[in-house]
Amino acid sequence: MSQSTIYKNYLLQSEPNKFSQDALKAGEMIVNMGPQHPSTHGVLRLEVVTDGEIIQEVVPHIGYLHRCFEKHAESMAYNQTIPYVDRMDYLAAMNSEHVWCMGVEKLMGITDQIPKRVEYIRVLVTELNRIASHFVAIGTYAIDIGAFTPFLWLLRDREHIQRLLEWVCGARMLYNYIWVGGLYYDLPIGFEERCREFIEYLQPKLDELDTILLSNKIFIDRTANVGVLPLDVAINYACSGPMLRGSGLKHDLRRVDGYSVYPELDFDVPIGQGLAGTTGDCWDRNYVRALECRESVKIIRQCLDRLTGDYKRTPDFDPQAACPKKIRMTGSKELYFRGETPRGELGYYFRTTDKSDVPFRAKGRAPSFVNLSVLHEISRGCMVADLIAIVGSVDIVLGEVDR
Repeated sequence: MSQSTIYKNYLLQSEPNKFSQDALKAGEMIVNMGPQHPSTHGVLRLEVVTDGEIIQEVVPHIGYLHRCFEKHAESMAYNQTIPYVDRMDYLAAMNSEHVWCMGVEKLMGITDQIPKRVEYIRVLVTELNRIASHFVAIGTYAIDIGAFTPFLWLLRDREHIQRLLEWVCGARMLYNYIWVGGLYYDLPIGFEERCREFIEYLQPKLDELDTILLSNKIFIDRTANVGVLPLDVAINYACSGPMLRGSGLKHDLRRVDGYSVYPELDFDVPIGQGLAGTTGDCWDRNYVRALECRESVKIIRQCLDRLTGDYKRTPDFDPQAACPKKIRMTGSKELYFRGETPRGELGYYFRTTDKSDVPFRAKGRAPSFVNLSVLHEISRGCMVADLIAIVGSVDIVLGEVDR
């Protein structure tokens, strides 16, 4: 078989372009970025229509990493699905577990039975995971546009969080720690003191991050006034998380919905203010993530105060006391439950049937998938080199895009 025939067969098998060569105007061409390009942060293919160096249109092509999460969820018991939930947003698995378990608990009507110490531990580990996720987002974003040192510094500090979470549950990334009705295990003895030492160590490191990256003139020149997402466009596309807050709206589900023990905690909701350029640009989105790390430190400190005070460890405390031995729903129910992950609104829709221990339908609403849909709006008219900066500022995880 000739090389031309092999190439022709390959083209027939691969996903076709949205734009044909015949539809292009004079001077335009189609450039494929990905799915092997490192700056797409996963197997994402971007079909880019350019006129010279100016982007006319961007079309994301997904489906290279389809994981079949929803069919897994519809064939397994609710508590057996948690390891699959971990693998959606694998950089923030604790947050994904937390939302899934709270949704199932609300479906079962056992929300009031969860001990307060369990809820504070849940918030503690999810906020640690939020910082770790933002460190990856900011660090890899910096390396995308040529800044190497911040990446090394942030990965160094993230390693401390990984070791703390490994001490809690034995895993560094995919935890299976938050269970329906409780936790796999209580915090190890001495964890609160070690965690407090870490956040005291981390506070000046966040100041260093501002100096070396966010205030750096080269970083500002590469990100300010680039990929501007107006607030009305962000709302119309249902963006959430730092993508939405970077455009200037104080919308955080930890405040709006007030789930778990977040109403009892004091923290602010950072928003983009256009301090370096235009509100809603790439710089603002990273600025919001950096400020959220500071707010997470504030939340962690309050959780530690309560876990060593009113809800301190007792010999008779059982983190699995409210965990049901078998989950079997009575009656047909529907529920949508959502929570705030590092990338935005993660929601799960459940539909149950009577006397069944598996959901009839389980759908995940992934923030990365929704945020990615606005890419063509904020990339049109930019330079090709700026597309790297724009994709990185969206902070997608392909595990939940192709869930």
